[in-house]
Amino acid sequence: MGIEEYGGGQTAQSDVLIVTTNDVPGHQVTQVIGEVFGLTVRSRHLGSQIGAGLKSMIGGELKGLTKTLVETRNQAMERLVEQARARGANAVLMMRFDVSEAADVGTEVCAYGTAAVISRN
Repeated sequence: MGIEEYGGGQTAQSDVLIVTTNDVPGHQVTQVIGEVFGLTVRSRHLGSQIGAGLKSMIGGELKGLTKTLVETRNQAMERLVEQARARGANAVLMMRFDVSEAADVGTEVCAYGTAAVISRN
């Protein structure tokens, strides 16, 4: 896998800025819209579960699972942006991820934050 398969985040063309901070330097918050989130639940297919089980016995990175988690987080973030945009925001402040098991059948990933309207100072 190339480096592009191990990461995520926004592209420079995004119309909704996502930050993990409370504010954005050089900008002021003109309106707080409220909480927004993007949620997805993914299950692993049998082949990857068997492969992960074998790999865990000998050690090392579980590359298939890493790739799946990256894709899952990126999908949750895309849904977060869609929600923020639909509510009129141009920024999401204090963005975080929450990851948990979903009824022993998959992994739930939620990207959440505070939708806001910001403008340059």
